[in-house]
Amino acid sequence: MSQEPAAPAPSRGARAAVFAQLTGAGRSEQVAQRLTDAILLGVLAPGDRLPSEAELAKRFGVALVTARDGLGAVREAGLVETRRGREGGSFVLATEQTPERLLRARLRGLSQVEIADLAAYFGVLAAGCAERAAELASTDEAQRLTDWLQGADFGSASDSGRNAGGFYLEIAVISQSPRLVREQIRLQAEFGPMLWLCLTDPAMRARVYAQNERTAAAIAARDAAAARASVRAQISELSVWLLAAKERFEQGATADG
Repeated sequence: MSQEPAAPAPSRGARAAVFAQLTGAGRSEQVAQRLTDAILLGVLAPGDRLPSEAELAKRFGVALVTARDGLGAVREAGLVETRRGREGGSFVLATEQTPERLLRARLRGLSQVEIADLAAYFGVLAAGCAERAAELASTDEAQRLTDWLQGADFGSASDSGRNAGGFYLEIAVISQSPRLVREQIRLQAEFGPMLWLCLTDPAMRARVYAQNERTAAAIAARDAAAARASVRAQISELSVWLLAAKERFEQGATADG
């Protein structure tokens, strides 16, 4: 398990999914959400230069004004900055790690049923991606996934949370379904930060990494059933931890009150 601070670079498939055409009317809110999710998940890294407004409009299949308004919303949120001049453009800014207290506040705002439902959906989606990846992965793709995991830093809570999510995203890319990749990005942005709260515990970080090794090995062995079972077991364990954490937070709040 590497202790290097640098995170593995996201694959080209993940970046392609970020800029895939939007469904429906293609509102500016969809543009902003797609870019925001990609930044928060590390698919678009600090310093990355975004496509121009015209190129964003073309890639997303929206009007120029829609792309401009969506990019403007991301800029107002402090996630990108726009520079003028020959070397100008819109660039991703470094973002602070979401404070744990904010995640706990969000956790308190969800019921036990809502958390269990999100965890079930996440588990089904991630397990389905793993099963499909095991069925379709080439030898090179399986090796790249193993290499990616070996280069991932699970030495701290923040790095392990980012890389735990990144691992599932890489699996989704191997599934060869842009729709699954986009949904994985969206769901991880919504639920991932809460699911990875357990990674403040070094023992849990070690367990998650070991489980991911087993998943990667199952994909390399083309064992779809084992890959699916490994992912389902991990998400089940993390959801149990999260539900127990919610109960502890609420009991603490009651005691403080």
